[in-house]
Amino acid sequence: MNNLNVAKIQLNGSSYEINNGTNLNELLNKLKIQKNKVAIEVNGEIIEKNKYMHLILNKNDKVEIVHFIGGG
Repeated sequence: MNNLNVAKIQLNGSSYEINNGTNLNELLNKLKIQKNKVAIEVNGEIIEKNKYMHLILNKNDKVEIVHFIGGG
């Protein structure tokens, strides 16, 4: 069954389904990731945190989420 409200994106190299109209903030919330602890690249472009709410993901977008890890 093909749901017209669903779009497939590539998330960190794997296929992932989201609802059409999902923005980066909503994706992070769904994944339970805090936005202040990651950097996100969409289709090869690093996205500024203040744009997460306004960037709507589209079918076949390639999203890479990089987690910051402290250490010493």
